[in-house]
Amino acid sequence: MNVIHLAQDPTLQDFGKDPWWLVLIKIVFAFVFAVLATLLGVWFERRVVARMAQRPGLNQIGPFGLLQTLADGLKMAFKEDILPKAADKVVYFFAPTISTICAVTALSVVPFGPMVSIFGHRTPLQVTDVSVAVLVLLACSSMGVYGIVLGGWASGSTYPLLGGLRSSAQMISYEVAMGLSIVAVFMTAGTMSTSGIVSAQADGTRLSFFGLFDLPAPGWYAILLLPSFIIFFISTVGETNRAPFDLPEAESELVAGFMTEYSSLKFALFMLSEYVAMVTMSAVTTTLFLGGWRAPWPITIWEGANSGWWPMLWFFGKVLLLVFVFVWLRGTLPRLRYDQFMRLGWKVLLPINLVWILLLAGIRTLQKQDVATGTRAWIISGAVLVVLILTLAWPTKKQPPRRSLQERMDRRPAGSFPVPPMDLQVPPSPRIKRTIAEREPANVGAGQPEHVDTGIGAGQPANVGAGHDEREV
Repeated sequence: MNVIHLAQDPTLQDFGKDPWWLVLIKIVFAFVFAVLATLLGVWFERRVVARMAQRPGLNQIGPFGLLQTLADGLKMAFKEDILPKAADKVVYFFAPTISTICAVTALSVVPFGPMVSIFGHRTPLQVTDVSVAVLVLLACSSMGVYGIVLGGWASGSTYPLLGGLRSSAQMISYEVAMGLSIVAVFMTAGTMSTSGIVSAQADGTRLSFFGLFDLPAPGWYAILLLPSFIIFFISTVGETNRAPFDLPEAESELVAGFMTEYSSLKFALFMLSEYVAMVTMSAVTTTLFLGGWRAPWPITIWEGANSGWWPMLWFFGKVLLLVFVFVWLRGTLPRLRYDQFMRLGWKVLLPINLVWILLLAGIRTLQKQDVATGTRAWIISGAVLVVLILTLAWPTKKQPPRRSLQERMDRRPAGSFPVPPMDLQVPPSPRIKRTIAEREPANVGAGQPEHVDTGIGAGQPANVGAGHDEREV
């Protein structure tokens, strides 16, 4: 392969000129990257979580356990493929493929590097780019949830249906915050093209963003748009159903959620789509906020750091770092309750993002007008002060004072014992009813009413305290 080092950033005019075989090579490369990243991602997650838990981890199958994921894939392929009787066969079959295809499609507009030469043809290291590439990313992330919802509905079971409904609620709740975070990006970059956003984050181009100071720092939007970066990454964790937001699976209450009735290769496709989505969203976060394929400082001191094929190395390094953060969250944080999850999305992330977008729009307006630096500083400081005052003065719901244990004991009636609430009472045990019937055949036969347990603490027969051992009942 003939490689020519070029330092030119690709533009929209550079796309659509490649021969068909070069386009095919790019498509195959993006697909292979997604599959290999998934295989290595499963291995990487197990190794990292094992190290966090001080366990040996994968070390038996292949060097460092590298072949363990391949062995698991072969095991899933040879497992029995079960089809529930109540399942919708067509939707049940195609649902896993929808999630996988949507996750892989998002990589088509992600730039892996600058302009290079492949077999004599100048081409960008990107499958394609359009003027609304950011909307393509949003569409792919939104469509991926259809596979989960349809899979849960088509299984014909309660737990998968509840898992699918949870996933749709997650998408609705966190897609709004994610979209507002991206609004901040293309407001600052002035374009929705992914290659244009990477070019806008070139070193030194956005350092004087507030018009108040000029510092030698990289122009990544993760620094300049820090609130948007944090909210966007939290939203991506919720979109990919990763811990602590893995509520659609929820083994403790939903068995496995939308995947409960799936097995064999269909189950493997759902698992593949989760890891592909994790890698894809890491690549999208890198593109929008971490400078894309551009080298971080101090590597930028080298003149050839952002030319040729070297930028692919920096891009993969940033993606690996974000995947590590995904794994880190799963290994350290417990799963949230559903009400906590919804409160975080609607009452925390969304209001903060709206206020930040308004503040950012005001700053951009001040930049375009002829305003003195001192006046601009006073306006920005006043806006920040107003936001802080509103945040501190916002009324919160007061919790009732919690009584001490002695106060709660004094409020109980004399001689009473703490009992479970009514909603915890369960039907009587069939074994206890059968034992009572065997112990009291004379009373039941003489017309006496049979003592039947009607709840917790209310099912003891009348003659337990009259010579019978309570443990026998």
